[in-house]
Amino acid sequence: MRYLPIIFVFLSATWAEAESVDVKYRGVVDLQPFACQDITRSSVVNRLCYDSSNQYVIVQLKTTYYHYCEMPKPIVDEWLAALSMGNFYNTRVKGTGKDGPYDCRTHRIPTY
Repeated sequence: MRYLPIIFVFLSATWAEAESVDVKYRGVVDLQPFACQDITRSSVVNRLCYDSSNQYVIVQLKTTYYHYCEMPKPIVDEWLAALSMGNFYNTRVKGTGKDGPYDCRTHRIPTY
């Protein structure tokens, strides 16, 4: 019985490292290959995760995760540095319908 707390801590540490999110229009995505940043200065963008090898973004807007495809790192860097991350999203990322410059319906979606 004295080893039970040690086993529990070991299993908890392993569990805490694994994270998946449910992305609207895609489904569950494992965030292991992504570099994620929690955002506290925006009322719209709460988290931004970027997989540079696939130029793939997963962003949490309020409580919902969305994905954007073939987004170059300089655009992600501009977004993270923008005075208004919500305004940057609306004008430079989202676009309208399939007109969005990084819309995954018209760009390559990575497979994991």
